[in-house]
Amino acid sequence: MSERDVPRSSETELAPVEIVDGGDAPEASAAPQPARSALSRWRGVLIVAALGGTVAALLLGSGAQEAFVYSKLVDEVVTHPAEWRDRELRVEGLLTQGSIRFRESPCEWRFTLEKNGHDMGVRYPQCIVPDTFRDGVNLTVVVQGRLQADGSFLATQVVPRCPSKYEMQKRGASGEARPYAMEGRGVPAAAAAAAATGSAAP
Repeated sequence: MSERDVPRSSETELAPVEIVDGGDAPEASAAPQPARSALSRWRGVLIVAALGGTVAALLLGSGAQEAFVYSKLVDEVVTHPAEWRDRELRVEGLLTQGSIRFRESPCEWRFTLEKNGHDMGVRYPQCIVPDTFRDGVNLTVVVQGRLQADGSFLATQVVPRCPSKYEMQKRGASGEARPYAMEGRGVPAAAAAAAATGSAAP
């Protein structure tokens, strides 16, 4: 068959394809490597942890230790005063009967707490005390503050611990009279008692 007899396609002939050398072809973008991504995440976690540690150290150095308060009984503090001086303390004891004194100007309460045969004088330089802070009821009191060089206790808080309902019923059954409520809200009970007896803090 001659070249003349070969049927020709009606389609347009394809243009020659240019072959590009594989060495010159740009590399396909690599997929993210899991190991490198995990390392970045851990690096971020470590940075955050380091910043958190720095902040915590600054807080501890700037007085966070003051937030820790020792809770002790009167006899524990009185028998070892050097151990507790200049530390923030909560001290619990029984209010000594008849020990409450009040001074108006400048306002200051003075009273004595006792426990197991030991007593501790307390000064509270405020005008108002809780309504339940009163004499004559065998009251347990918790004071917070610092022991002074002279052995007295300078209180910043006074918290009377009211007897439970069961304890009040027991006291009533034994013939103990309940204390009368003071007239007028906001008037310290012991202040009214001090005014009535003419007693005041020295």
